[in-house]
Amino acid sequence: MNKLGIFMNFWEKSWDADHIKYINKAADIGFDILEFQAQALLDMSKDRMQDVRSAAEARGIELTYSLGLDQKYDISSKDEVVRLGGIDYLKRIVERVNFMGGSIISGVSYAGWGIPEGLTDDKSVFWDNSVNSMRIVLKTAEDYGVTYCVEAVNRFEGILINTAEQALRYVNEFDSNNIGVLLDTYHMNIEERSIGDAIRLVGDKLYGFHTGENNRTPPGRGHLNWDEIFSALSEVNYKGRIVSEPFVMTGGEVGRAIYTWRNLLPDISEAALDNEAKLLLQFEKSMINKYAK
Repeated sequence: MNKLGIFMNFWEKSWDADHIKYINKAADIGFDILEFQAQALLDMSKDRMQDVRSAAEARGIELTYSLGLDQKYDISSKDEVVRLGGIDYLKRIVERVNFMGGSIISGVSYAGWGIPEGLTDDKSVFWDNSVNSMRIVLKTAEDYGVTYCVEAVNRFEGILINTAEQALRYVNEFDSNNIGVLLDTYHMNIEERSIGDAIRLVGDKLYGFHTGENNRTPPGRGHLNWDEIFSALSEVNYKGRIVSEPFVMTGGEVGRAIYTWRNLLPDISEAALDNEAKLLLQFEKSMINKYAK
């Protein structure tokens, strides 16, 4: 069965939090993976990083990392100072992922989060800058045994890679096994004509998968066709990680960054969210079993 995980900020309104608390919570609920914002690694001392790593190893939890790249580190930027600073920033994150015993990082790290200044109808300069920058970052990822997952996100959160087809085209710019595609059901619901076809298009280049409903509630709480999704994953023989990424609370830096302007569940107490996490885990296990080959 695929390893199943959850993003820490299902519970938290700040990107940084008590990671060890959520390692234990994820393990208690039955997840295999806890994912959190990669920036946190640069904010930790090496001693704290070791404590978090040890806690995860003790509970049998794999730690994975996602990133929405701040515009000041945009590796697709026309500003050479910004672009070079972004390369250095991402290389430092890759090094710390390795220090944590990690092997994968995903998200929007091929460009800055949001809409860049100076955008015209021609995006080619941003694309070329990103590819040239990523070649350098990818060498570090290869040296440290870290895999880069390029995530296609909706048009309101990024300009370069909105669809599975664009993500695949980007990944094919590189002759490396250390870069692949991450698809996210929330974003695919906005951008793809067919979620199933998008999954099948990416095929064996699918290195990571995020789940969330049409409105970013937990899987099974909205109108997405999960039979279509999990049958397509089975068709391409996807055995990789599946990390659920629901964002349901307004307020705080997370609510503002994700544009969540109302609570999306009737009860957002920690106990209620714990129960929702248990339900989504059961739901995903049932779907995997339904389409198991």
